[in-house]
Amino acid sequence: MKTICTLLFLILFTSTATAGGQVVSYDVKGEAFEGYFTSPAENAPLVLLIHDWDGLTDYEIKRADMLAEKGYAVFAADLFGAGIRPTEMKDRRQHTGELYKDRERMRSLLYGALAAAKARGANVNNAVAMGYCFGGAAVLELARSGAEMKGFVTFHGGLSTPEGQDYGKTKGSLLILHGTADTNVTMDHFAMLANALEEKGVPHEMISYGGAPHAFTVFGSDRYRKDADEKSWNRFCEYLKEALR
Repeated sequence: MKTICTLLFLILFTSTATAGGQVVSYDVKGEAFEGYFTSPAENAPLVLLIHDWDGLTDYEIKRADMLAEKGYAVFAADLFGAGIRPTEMKDRRQHTGELYKDRERMRSLLYGALAAAKARGANVNNAVAMGYCFGGAAVLELARSGAEMKGFVTFHGGLSTPEGQDYGKTKGSLLILHGTADTNVTMDHFAMLANALEEKGVPHEMISYGGAPHAFTVFGSDRYRKDADEKSWNRFCEYLKEALR
């Protein structure tokens, strides 16, 4: 991946084994981050997984392990920093807000995570990025940056396009999985994204699930919708088979 190779990231690693993979400490431009890496086989297709506004938690690790069981390597990135896993609403808003305001930093951290995955031996040339909620918005930022990936997937993610940006550089296709009952990211945002992608000729598929609110895939929450979660996950797994050869 040309873009990664040109970035001068200092990647330093320590790792701690878990049941399914390893917690990985890595640096991006001197800042410490803590991700999670799992791989069922050498050179397995890669999924770059981006967390929601809680930071990288057990939820993302569970999803990563689910993907590893299907034959994919997964690098679950950390965009907040080692040890920063906000639980209070004001802290979640602070950390996501800082990155929304500084899109260059967001991109730097996304590419830093890809570089960290590559340093672990991940096949970044056969990769898809996916994210939940805030992570979905970050994945679309990665798509707009022109990252050389096979695809970009969002689950109930932020869909707005920042002023001055578009999808003219996007490589790969997009899969958008969204809840029709989402009041945080509305169907108006959904339609605006569809128009933006169509305008630039970006291959895309966009699916909405009736009755599904924001965060409909989060196990154990009052917003969880089993039917929408299972349908969106199954379509995602089909998409991975299509995109990653």
